[in-house]
This record gives sequence, C-alpha cells and structure tokens, in this order.
Amino acid sequence: MAVRLRVATWNLRNIADRWAERKPLLLAAFRELAPDLCGLQEVAFGTERQDDALAAELGGHPRQFAAESPRFPGFGNAIIADCGEVLAHEVADLGFGRTAQRVLVALPGGLALWFGNTHLHHPPDAGAEREAQAGRLLAWLDAAPRADAEVLVGDFNAPPGEPAYRAMETGGFRSAYREVHGAEPAVTWPSGIVAEGMDTDGDPACLDYIWLRGRVTATRAWLHGTTPAPWDPTLYPSDHFAVAAEVAVG
Repeated sequence: MAVRLRVATWNLRNIADRWAERKPLLLAAFRELAPDLCGLQEVAFGTERQDDALAAELGGHPRQFAAESPRFPGFGNAIIADCGEVLAHEVADLGFGRTAQRVLVALPGGLALWFGNTHLHHPPDAGAEREAQAGRLLAWLDAAPRADAEVLVGDFNAPPGEPAYRAMETGGFRSAYREVHGAEPAVTWPSGIVAEGMDTDGDPACLDYIWLRGRVTATRAWLHGTTPAPWDPTLYPSDHFAVAAEVAVG
C-alpha cells in the first residue's frame, strides 16, 4: 500500500530582507504547510537557527539535518523530517560553496525513500557551472544504495530548459509540479518582497523544484507562501515561494 507524504522546498533568504518583520509570516506559513519532509536553502545556523524555529512549528519531534556551506560558515541547507525513521544523513560538496544533502527514510510497509536537498550556483550567466553541479549531483545520487523512491528538492537557480534542468530529466527525474499541472509555475522567485539589499540579479523565473524518481507519483502540487502581509503588500515570508507536493510512495 502506498505511503502518502507532503514534501516541500523553500529558500528562506537567511536573515536578510527585513527578517524581523517577515519572521512571523514565515513561521505561520510553515506551520500551515506542515510538511512531512522539507528541504530548506539559505538557512542561518547562528544563535537562532532558522531550521530549529521552523521545526518547532510542527510540534511533536521532527528532526533537523544541516549541511553547512564550506565557503560561508553559519549558512547552508537543511532538511526537516517529520515522518518515518531516518537511517542516514549524507552530504556532498558541489563546488562554489554549494552542497547537496540526503536522508534515507524508512517508511511504513518496509518502503525506503531517499529525500535530498540542494542549492545550485546562482549567477544568471552560470548555466555551465550549474550543469556541472547537476552532473556531480546525479553521479552522487546514482551511487547511493537503492531505495524504493527518491525525492530531490531545492533551489536550482535554473529555469526550465536550462541544461541543469534537462540534466535532471535525462537522469530519470520528473518534476512533481509539472507532473500534476503539465507545466512549471511561471515564477517561484522573486516573491514580491521589497527590501534594502534585496536580490535583483536575474529575471523573475521558476527556479525551485521537487524532483521524483522511482516508485513515487505526485497527486497534488502547489506554491506556498504567496500571500503578502495584510498590512504591507511588499512584505512576504521569503523572497522565494515554497513549492509543495503531495506524493504517493510505493
């Protein structure tokens, strides 16, 4: 029997872009999202760890797994797991200060799932570098012990059609959002937030994905965190929207 999970990816924009103002929005939006497995990018691991703060919104006993950037100490990626038994956590260096991470999750019915998370190089003109990172990422994923299914999420900084996106498809992965809707969302960045020092490097695009491989299908997919503060139309939970999906494993 299939196991149904809610999975998501969200770039948090660390503590930049009016963090004190948008923090309550982010916490409330994450509590509403309530993912079973979530990959986070641009996470601050300082005195106040953003992954800890988000996990606390879920209640119970979720587990957090950090992958600190080798180039930018105190920042990186994180996975929050609120389902199954996590048997392993592994990290790979993709270059340019970027990492990929994965957890092996034992699910009911004897099913095993690899859940991965990554954040690729960001300059708009760095398509070749992202393609190389995607190649290293796929080689690392292919070398893992087999599981029933794989879900890989993250901020790829690559719109549909860029070589890094095509590499994932060539590697046997399917986009959950595209599987449900027939096309990717038009925009996952920027959200519409306005802040001093905000990221304006590049045109609005779909950059964030949930990729599926193996015995897993998407039954629903949507964007989350798309509503600004009622009192300020320029204030959002992050500068990215979250991408979320409900999937059936098995």
